[in-house]
Amino acid sequence: KPTRVVMEPIRSGQQIYADNADLVIMNTVSPGAEVIADGCVHVYGSLRGRAIAGARGDVQARVFCRRMEAELLAVAGVYAVADQIQGALRGQAVQAYLDNGTLKIDKLDV
Repeated sequence: KPTRVVMEPIRSGQQIYADNADLVIMNTVSPGAEVIADGCVHVYGSLRGRAIAGARGDVQARVFCRRMEAELLAVAGVYAVADQIQGALRGQAVQAYLDNGTLKIDKLDV
């Protein structure tokens, strides 16, 4: 399926799902909102809610965001909540991915 692109902000309580596709959010994901994709999730605004990539088990999926303030990041069922995400990465452009079954979150050089 083609990539799903959402232009408007994702508000608290909303859930956006990209079935068998990548998901691109061109705005902010508010606290309490969820963005979920079977492929990769790209957020080009602030990510304050939850982002789940590889929802059907794709271990190659990734979460990319321009400003990471997430409540939860997950890839293929492996997740980290806000308390587990390093303080130095908050507010930064990051990518989350699996490395030998471990969720890694790295700063993007942009």
